[in-house]
Amino acid sequence: MAGDVRFAPGSLTRRAALGALGVGSLALAGRSVQAQAAKPSELKVGIATYLSGPASVFGVPGRQAAEMLFDEINAEGGIAGVKVRPIFVDEGPGVDHFVGEYRRLVQSENVNIIFSAISSADCLACTPLADELKRPTLLWDCGTQRIFEDARYQYAVRTQGNATPEVLAALLYVLRAKPDFRSIAVVNQDYAWGRDSWAIWKTAMDTLKPGVRVAAEFFPRFGATDFSTEVTRLLALRPDVILTTSWGGDLDAFIRQSAERRLFERSTFVMPLAESSLERVGKTLPAGVIVGGRGDHWFGHPSPKDPALLARFTENYRKRFSTWPIYPTHHMAQAVFAMKAGYEKAIKAKGGGWPTDAELAAAFQGLEFPSLTGTIKIREDGQGLEDQLIGTTVHTDKYPFPVLTDMVVFKAADITTPVGQKSLDWLKTLSPDMPGKMPAPVPYRG
Repeated sequence: MAGDVRFAPGSLTRRAALGALGVGSLALAGRSVQAQAAKPSELKVGIATYLSGPASVFGVPGRQAAEMLFDEINAEGGIAGVKVRPIFVDEGPGVDHFVGEYRRLVQSENVNIIFSAISSADCLACTPLADELKRPTLLWDCGTQRIFEDARYQYAVRTQGNATPEVLAALLYVLRAKPDFRSIAVVNQDYAWGRDSWAIWKTAMDTLKPGVRVAAEFFPRFGATDFSTEVTRLLALRPDVILTTSWGGDLDAFIRQSAERRLFERSTFVMPLAESSLERVGKTLPAGVIVGGRGDHWFGHPSPKDPALLARFTENYRKRFSTWPIYPTHHMAQAVFAMKAGYEKAIKAKGGGWPTDAELAAAFQGLEFPSLTGTIKIREDGQGLEDQLIGTTVHTDKYPFPVLTDMVVFKAADITTPVGQKSLDWLKTLSPDMPGKMPAPVPYRG
């Protein structure tokens, strides 16, 4: 075999070579373990978010929140004395590009931890990589529920809720606010999130309110800018409810084009992700639209656990970026808070020593950490438990955009699929009296 160096059995040269190889291997292994456990000169965090394309209206605020919070952590001395440095990568070019960037972050940049990602497709791609490359990864924003229902991962956890509680909370709200609706249409982006979220809604709706007629199902491509066909059809069909779990620039365009043609006057709109669009679309979005914060998020939250924390974050973000924080900024804050809490937990467990990648990953299991409005817990399957805020838009003189009234905060434990179960199976077991047990709505208080 070319390149194969052979030695006579029992020869001194062969024994010496094997001995040298063994010592070298041990030395390399020792350096590897030492490098993992030694306190680094800086803590490098790889962060995937949308920095280009229509979804950047969602991704750039996430980047801004990370920059602001890392500056605050570093001003206080870092994590266990180690300053934090973010390295951002763009999800905009697509999944294949993102997978290459994930590998580069680990293998070339040697980041200590990764925050990934906004796109559900990107999260589905990176969770197996987290275990393959043994790099702790926090899923900071993607919604697909399939990740921890279809597999278990040692190095990946999610620091927020998933599609099931996000969508179920909105449905429960509609069933209380408009219990007599008989028809529905959906306009969702054509990728994992759009398809999965509609399957969740439809399955839960068929359980809690069987017999609702589906007037139309539209799945425009991700990044679409023209919704004239969908709006024309919806005007003709006049469904009682129009659901869209779309987000980012796609949702902004759909809102504006629907308003131009007065579609909002014909149907009740349900937009579980529209909190992030309120400031951008302004009062183009009328009163009476059901809107979710995709978690327990909104700067006007009616009952934050730590009002001073929420107010300080909101004020600092407004001062630095001249805009209001939206839910991607909250999700990014949760990832930052989880990272800090996870390192502190792992360092304490090691008696002050710096954790290995495996020790850090283990620290995230069962971790409890603050959000800007409450507390998040990561379950044993890696899924975060996050409450959900839903409300209805109203116009006031205080803001040039709609705010939320009749707000309901749903507890995560009540609306999240139990460990070991599949969402679509669990939703079929829901009790028909579930909508009647939702908390009383809280009005906007200015």
